[in-house]
Amino acid sequence: MPNELPPAIFLMGPTAAGKTALALALHERLPVDIISVDSSQVYCGMDIGTAKPTPAELARVPHRLIDIRDPSQAYSAAEFCDDARREMEAIVRAGRIPLLVGGTMFYFRALEFGLSDLPSADPDTRARISDEAATVGWPALHQRLRSIDPDAAAQIHSNDAQRIQRALEIHALTGQSPSRLGGTRLHGELPYQLVKIALWPQDRARLHARIEGRFHAMLERNFLGEVEHLYRRGDLTAELPSIRTVGYRQAWKYLTGEVSYNQMINQALAATRQFAKRQITWLRSYPEVRAFDIDSAPEKACLEYLQATIRL
Repeated sequence: MPNELPPAIFLMGPTAAGKTALALALHERLPVDIISVDSSQVYCGMDIGTAKPTPAELARVPHRLIDIRDPSQAYSAAEFCDDARREMEAIVRAGRIPLLVGGTMFYFRALEFGLSDLPSADPDTRARISDEAATVGWPALHQRLRSIDPDAAAQIHSNDAQRIQRALEIHALTGQSPSRLGGTRLHGELPYQLVKIALWPQDRARLHARIEGRFHAMLERNFLGEVEHLYRRGDLTAELPSIRTVGYRQAWKYLTGEVSYNQMINQALAATRQFAKRQITWLRSYPEVRAFDIDSAPEKACLEYLQATIRL
């Protein structure tokens, strides 16, 4: 990409890798403004379980695209792309550099490479698929997707309700397989000199320990109280994208009496480890990413790399 384009930084990595701490450190040393790339941090009132920056951190270093949706609302990758492009343009106009930070890898890829021109969500179709899943289970619907579109099914976990539902919805609305419709792209090329870095744990056991420690810290900060507040609203259900977020889904099941407290903890930790594994799989296939180990003082190395690459 030509060097005369304005720079933009992608900071990626799995959950609990330390992305927020690194972003705050970079903000102190570089002329960057932060844009959140997190599909759960967009929701108001979902603070502890999404590991949002604290109110004090946000007061010191504002993050764009945090707290922009109510949990009753959906938020799509297409909306993120539109919002992120707008915020990036505003940051560049102010003479600063966009620093996009988060773990929603699909959002990064959609922003850089574009999205397929697929049909919009259809509430009736989604409701029908959800009702069927409640009867036969998402793994059974994943098997159906495999018979319709083996390529799409291979990219989706058998319990990933949101993506299975979307793939079946696309097929129901168009009569075509989602992977076949993947060639048409929305948006033009992203007009920035992209510098992509990632916090990449080389020791998986170390990352798992960080995940466990962080979840117990969330419980100590009254994570269950946060989920109970959402539950008592009365207008939210377990099928909403917000409540399907890892951690919230398991806590919701505990509040409804489906699982015990210890089962909730074990299931949340297992789901978070699986989520981190999927994020790392995405990273492995992401092009031109400079990786930094989370246990080798990444702040100094990242800063030096960015200063040399962007020539600050």
